[in-house]
Amino acid sequence: MNVPELLEAVSLLVSEETATENDITVRDIWDYLVNDEWEIALGLLEELGNGHPPPLAFWVELADAAEQLRLERSSAWCHWRCSEIRNGVIRADLTLRPAAEARRTTPIAAHGVLRPMWDIGHLSPAGERAVSIARLWVEDMPSLEPGGRATVRLVPFTPSQWKHVQPGQLITMHEDRSVAGTAVILEVHRPATTMPAG
Repeated sequence: MNVPELLEAVSLLVSEETATENDITVRDIWDYLVNDEWEIALGLLEELGNGHPPPLAFWVELADAAEQLRLERSSAWCHWRCSEIRNGVIRADLTLRPAAEARRTTPIAAHGVLRPMWDIGHLSPAGERAVSIARLWVEDMPSLEPGGRATVRLVPFTPSQWKHVQPGQLITMHEDRSVAGTAVILEVHRPATTMPAG
């Protein structure tokens, strides 16, 4: 199988000359590619992206490779990381209200499908609460049950509305007028100011 996007991503890895014993290198990835273990190679490259942030082109190439390999979860994650670079990302500790106290009675799918509204402190011209929309990705879990708690990643639809958000701030999640959950901001990463090629 010819997946040039993986080969391009491999070129962004640590070279053999500068690698420590804990680094994944070009040679490591090539060993998997030569043995037709594309899914393992792709998984290793995805994990590398969690360290020093690679450029947008890295995630675009990995997304293309995952699509060719029909790895839906990997493809969704790589596209999500592209969105984080373009729009910024907020990591937060989210606690959903229990099903008996909220509109939601089913789990939230973890992989960036839900686009809830968030009360992040804005008011409308009339002085009423104004909400902002951000997509939600639940880390390290396939779904989040009502009443559950997890670390989530939020990608704002309008990054400029989220400029004031800071670690430690409490925000509320809404799927209607009622509060669906509360979140404490853990980290804020602003959008890339200059977009790398990709």
